[in-house]
Amino acid sequence: MTVTETLVRPSSRPHFPIESLLSARLLLAPRIVGDRVFFLSDFSGVLSLYSMNKNGGIPRPLLPGGQALVNPHLMDGRNFYVLPKLEKVLVMMDKLGNENYQPIFVPIEGGIPERSLGEKYEGEKLACVECDNDSNIAYFDRDDRKNPETECLRVNLETGKITSLGKSLYGNRCIGVNADHSKVILAEGYTPGDIVLFYWEEGMKERKLLYGTPLFERGGRTVPPSGIDWCNFTNEDKGLLFVSSIFHDDGGLTFLGFDNPSKPVDVKIRGLKHSGVGELVASKKVDGNLFVLIYNIDGASWVYEGTFNAGSSPSFTTTRTLCGLGALSDGVIQGLDWQVIKVPSATIEYVLSFTKANVPSQLYLYPPSENGPATQLSDERVLGIPSSYLSAGEDASYTTWDGLRVSARLYLPSPKLGYMGPRALVEYVHGGPQGQERPDFTWFSMPLIQNLTLNGFAVFVPNVRGSTGYGMRYMKLVDRDWGGNDVKDHLEGLKHIEKDPRIDSKRRAVVGRSYGGFMTLTLASRFPNMWKAAVDMFGPYDLPKWASRTPPSWMPYIRLAIGDPEKDREMLLEHSPKTYLGNLTSPLMIIQGKNDPRVPEPESAEIVADLRKRGVQVDYLVFEDEGHDVLRFKNRVTCYSKITEFFLKHLGS
Repeated sequence: MTVTETLVRPSSRPHFPIESLLSARLLLAPRIVGDRVFFLSDFSGVLSLYSMNKNGGIPRPLLPGGQALVNPHLMDGRNFYVLPKLEKVLVMMDKLGNENYQPIFVPIEGGIPERSLGEKYEGEKLACVECDNDSNIAYFDRDDRKNPETECLRVNLETGKITSLGKSLYGNRCIGVNADHSKVILAEGYTPGDIVLFYWEEGMKERKLLYGTPLFERGGRTVPPSGIDWCNFTNEDKGLLFVSSIFHDDGGLTFLGFDNPSKPVDVKIRGLKHSGVGELVASKKVDGNLFVLIYNIDGASWVYEGTFNAGSSPSFTTTRTLCGLGALSDGVIQGLDWQVIKVPSATIEYVLSFTKANVPSQLYLYPPSENGPATQLSDERVLGIPSSYLSAGEDASYTTWDGLRVSARLYLPSPKLGYMGPRALVEYVHGGPQGQERPDFTWFSMPLIQNLTLNGFAVFVPNVRGSTGYGMRYMKLVDRDWGGNDVKDHLEGLKHIEKDPRIDSKRRAVVGRSYGGFMTLTLASRFPNMWKAAVDMFGPYDLPKWASRTPPSWMPYIRLAIGDPEKDREMLLEHSPKTYLGNLTSPLMIIQGKNDPRVPEPESAEIVADLRKRGVQVDYLVFEDEGHDVLRFKNRVTCYSKITEFFLKHLGS
């Protein structure tokens, strides 16, 4: 870690150390196999793999100490798959956040990692997007980091046989597979939500088009994005059931019969319990015609179990609510898995992780019964801080400049902390831009938000256009418009929030990571009089140069979704923070991971050099062992503390 300036906390009231907030360990991505639950946690200070008895007990580490896994929020595919027939766990590991994932085997009881595919793909990025633990067959996206195409690989993990299912500039990702792996659905994705399906069957030399219009056939025509998610083979392999935006902008179930694939059918869903603004985000087959549906409603998770009827008018009927009611409400799931218990009769056992804005993640188990309640397996707590001191947040949604509703939340210090008078404001900008800030204690932003409220700040978190969770049209509004109308949404939100007498808008700061870092630099440089301080975490600042530095496989997406660094250079420069940084007046902190493949460290180093030449105060914090995130406990402590101290120094409490 490199720190170029030491910040001193102003002496004031007693404070709660960030270590207290981070004392609640992460419990993420659970999977259930036999009598054990496997999951990710940062028990050791880095994110690693553990297992525990499903009836409770002390978790068992499965990887040697110090070996860190990638945040599942940022991961393509999954971090791990349990393979009981091989008595192994397949784990995807990179080196210090460089995202060149490699498939690793560890014994199912834990042990020393060994490469499952040898050195064959050294220096490349493999993402495991699906793995069948009955047949031990896995599907990988392969990015060789040299060429723009991505290849789909089918790998028999038992025999080592590798089959290529083809390459594409636009992904060729496995997005569905039947039970015996003789049929595979492959997808090209051009921009978020713009998905075209292809069909591959054993014995075919190449895939064939199944649904949608490929990019090269459009001739400049605009094609509505399909929003197709994972495709479930159903109706005795005669069709597919998937979530899409074909009939519903906020997502719906769609049936696609192989006998007439140009005519998808809208599937009516019965028995939903929720209300509010949001979208259907995923469907996955559990067993036979039993499925789970996952909704995101106003940022909170709802999960339903239900049955699919593929008759002349296909329909789906919910049978029970697994998440969204009672203790499992007003929060976010961080993984859901199940196993089918065949004896004496077929029943389903579910495991999930659940968290809220002010409640750490916990593991829950639904035992194999029809209506049994969920049992909480864990008891993670924030140590040394009363739960009543943490902020649950409140709705702060507003109507923006063109009449759109922008969902937002405002986190205020708890009244029990005793702060008096209007609060200095910090705006937090999420990444993506196709992301969403949700009531999620496990995500990087929430410990920071809670730490800021504990120190007397109000935190405003808008989900401006381009965010997920509010329908396809809303998400697509940011395509080729980074730094355009999204900026107007932020300005309208600040106008809205400054009317609140609890807020002191004369003391205002902004912070964001990734795209949020880009927006932080944009707001701070284009509207310098609005801010007393700004913190950019690995955000692009020179869009043409940033695009040219990203991995080759990113370039097709960047040209379509953001802009061509050559053909659209003038537009990208107009929207680049670099163009306006000469206007910057507020103190700036920049945080960067040395091994970041998405926003390479030289990008942030250039900002620092440029601004220091102009006489602008810039604090530069580089983590030598991080990538496009801050994962390690010691680094998180430093990161959260430095940001809070920076705002205390420049805004006061």
